[in-house]
Amino acid sequence: MVPIARLLPSRKEPLAVRVTRKFQQLKASIEAVGLIEPLSVAAPDKAGMYVLLDGHLRLIVAQMLEWPEIAVLVASDDEGYTYNSRINRLSTIQETHMLRRAVERGVSAQRLAQALSVDISQIHKKITLLDGLCPEAIEMLRDMVFTTGVGSALKKMKPNRQIECVELMVSANNFTQSYAEALLVATPAAMLIDDQKTFKRIGVGKDQMLKMENEMASLQRQYKLVEQTYGQDVLNLVLAKGYLNKILANEAISSYLQRHYPELLDEFRAIADLEALEV
Repeated sequence: MVPIARLLPSRKEPLAVRVTRKFQQLKASIEAVGLIEPLSVAAPDKAGMYVLLDGHLRLIVAQMLEWPEIAVLVASDDEGYTYNSRINRLSTIQETHMLRRAVERGVSAQRLAQALSVDISQIHKKITLLDGLCPEAIEMLRDMVFTTGVGSALKKMKPNRQIECVELMVSANNFTQSYAEALLVATPAAMLIDDQKTFKRIGVGKDQMLKMENEMASLQRQYKLVEQTYGQDVLNLVLAKGYLNKILANEAISSYLQRHYPELLDEFRAIADLEALEV
């Protein structure tokens, strides 16, 4: 434990950081459950002062709460490479499991909401996020970050459709709620849980909905076809580029093409200049 007055920040406080969502959540968490991770500091100098290496926001919160001292970890080297600054953030499903485990161990949803600075309804949504999702879809989403709205959209679909939609989301690297809802809108009634479309979209008639379903199904088939052949197409492109570059480097061949087949030479040069495969 070190007196806060003996800590020397190594960087200035960012402008308007105290009004950001991240800072407010950090402050609420420290107020509710206390300091979880100690600050990292360098060994004290001759005057007994500690240079702060990691934990500047936590120090600001402690100062706002008027703590006289705070827990620190004294680094043997003067560097800021701490596990906190290099940590991989929790996926949504990992967060759900942690919240469920906390509730099972007696922590109230109200206290969790207070510690995370969110509305209690969000805690309930996160805790029940996996209810209604098939195991295969959960497995594919285990390392992804997405909102509870994505889970709500998937729950309205039958398991086979859930798997199909999650595969599309993973392939497109798009886990937004709007994309999930678009997939839901384009889902045939027979692949929904209640076998009928109980949700409504303003300005979309039955014929338009049917057309949207057909277009989305066609787009999904085309996307999967491209996904299956993309690797081979890229390999063919690399080989073609190498071969064309070798041909174009030959002055006799380039001169012949320029005289007799200038349009073909332009196409060869365009392929040789490609940086990536366009699909």
